[in-house]
Amino acid sequence: MRGTVRIPVHAPALPREPTIVSDSDEEERFIGRPCYAFNPSLRPSLDDTRCSHCRYYLTARCPHIDEFLDDVEDLSPD
Repeated sequence: MRGTVRIPVHAPALPREPTIVSDSDEEERFIGRPCYAFNPSLRPSLDDTRCSHCRYYLTARCPHIDEFLDDVEDLSPD
């Protein structure tokens, strides 16, 4: 039986320009967002408005989940 075979053609990846981000800028991205809701299962002393202490952190209810996943994808080997 003869059939057609489709071979995907991928355009070459364009090199990314390096982005210079200071550590303080990177930290501030994840502090004090208006959607922050403290995770009550943590100690109250951890309530510092950081995303990692939010009840929605890395859940489907987090409105910024794509941003966190983008950070993980940046760490993937090419």
